[in-house]
Amino acid sequence: MKIIRLLLCLTLLSLANVSHAQRPDNYPPDRTDVVIDRTNLPIVWLEVDHAMILRDEYITARMKIIDNGAGNLNYGDTIAHPGQHIDYNGYIALRYRGNTSFSQSDKKPYSIRPLDKPLEEGGTKKKVKLLGMGKDNKWALLAPYSDKSMMRDLLAFEISRPWMDYTPQGRYCEVYLDGIYYGVYILSEVVSKGKQRLNLDDPGTADDALTGGYLLEADQNEGFTIQSRYLPVSSTGEQLPCYVHYQYDTPDYEDMVMVQIQYIRARVSEMEDVMASWYYRDPVRGYRNYIDVESFADFQLSMELSHNVDGYRKSSKFFKRRDSEGPRFKMAIWDFNIAFGNCWKYENYKTDTWIYQTNDILYQNGETVLIPFWWYRLNNDPYYQRVIKDRWFQYRRNNVSYERLAAKLDSMAEVLTIYDAEHRNSQAWPRWGVRVWPNYYVASDLRDEISYLKNWIKDRLDWMDEQLEYYSRHPRGDADGDENVNISDVTVILDYLLTGNSDEVDLTAGDCNLDGNCDIQDVMLLIDYALNGTWHY
Repeated sequence: MKIIRLLLCLTLLSLANVSHAQRPDNYPPDRTDVVIDRTNLPIVWLEVDHAMILRDEYITARMKIIDNGAGNLNYGDTIAHPGQHIDYNGYIALRYRGNTSFSQSDKKPYSIRPLDKPLEEGGTKKKVKLLGMGKDNKWALLAPYSDKSMMRDLLAFEISRPWMDYTPQGRYCEVYLDGIYYGVYILSEVVSKGKQRLNLDDPGTADDALTGGYLLEADQNEGFTIQSRYLPVSSTGEQLPCYVHYQYDTPDYEDMVMVQIQYIRARVSEMEDVMASWYYRDPVRGYRNYIDVESFADFQLSMELSHNVDGYRKSSKFFKRRDSEGPRFKMAIWDFNIAFGNCWKYENYKTDTWIYQTNDILYQNGETVLIPFWWYRLNNDPYYQRVIKDRWFQYRRNNVSYERLAAKLDSMAEVLTIYDAEHRNSQAWPRWGVRVWPNYYVASDLRDEISYLKNWIKDRLDWMDEQLEYYSRHPRGDADGDENVNISDVTVILDYLLTGNSDEVDLTAGDCNLDGNCDIQDVMLLIDYALNGTWHY
């Protein structure tokens, strides 16, 4: 009897473990009768013949993508609508991806590797173009779930793309799995080696070839990692008893020889040793020899603008090219689904705090994956702070005006709603008005969610502008430079618009709505401000 009980317990435990990692039914949506008639989004069909998709191991699947191009519709009934353009039709290796985006989401994301033939027949990865994105063999199907707007990742990518060496591209699509509609996904590039991605050389074993390229990632302690010799610190510099780990991303640890492992470990250790030293600010001997300062500043501004609770400590990717191309580490961004005010944990919904200073609250709430100490050190260097402020000024004068971000959200909303893709997704996964982990704000519909997102972004921009002294350079509206904002500023802008003579006007200060131009819209804002004493934009 004891043996039977033991076997029963082991069976139940095994089933519990399977249900946590994967399920035979592949996590279908709440409603399985949703169908696509017509859509402006590409349609992706995945076929696994009802095999169980796994978390840590690829299985063979087939993928077919229909995309009739911009301005054309795609049809779910391929018999009634023959001759549609097939973007891809072939074998893929398929598995689940993600950490909390997998474990905390009913709608699961996938990793995809196009294959020349099935894995069982010795299939190998092949590089393909998908939906107009550059040829590669590593792709992701992101599954917006906790991010009910389905916009946060793509918005972060658009913010960062003009500034960083590489930022992934992504395209909305609608997905079927074994004939069941699974909703709106984002077919996305991933941060990886490739001519259309980071374009890193394979590292060699000697001389310059040994020095690059490597892609690492600050994240959880999984598999083989580089463990930092330095503990993370609180907002006051006090050490916290947790270890920081850097995962090997490219090449995989198993694919490297010992001399390569030793080299990149030593390079990371040298960088951290200098960061921890008393002379780390020195322009000759200090950290500037090891990191590309603008790249790290751009990464930080992306983390801070989005108030990304996972920023700096999870999915935080940094890479190194060969010394002959550039010896300093650079950063790349990834994973923003619970950013932009979408997370109640650790006060991430706030707009008036710095994420790089959140180790205190993370540690107090039991988190062990913390922000590396060197972000604290960087932000206590006046030189780095000047770079951050300079870069923020450039961001705000270009693609990070409130108007442009709001317009981008409206544009994505139109893409998702014009032919009811968002409605179908909400039929399959009815979550409006329901708190999904880790939502802070529970919206009633997409319009409500976008309104919250816009207000959150505006408040965040205003706070960061104040902290980074944006208006101290060119006080908004002071177009004539007399340190007052009044009707005389209207006069000098109008004179500029009528004559084209910019000698008497500060065009930067006159750009009141931060759209990159000084024009009649700014005149209207100035008049309103002169009358009411408040900026409305």
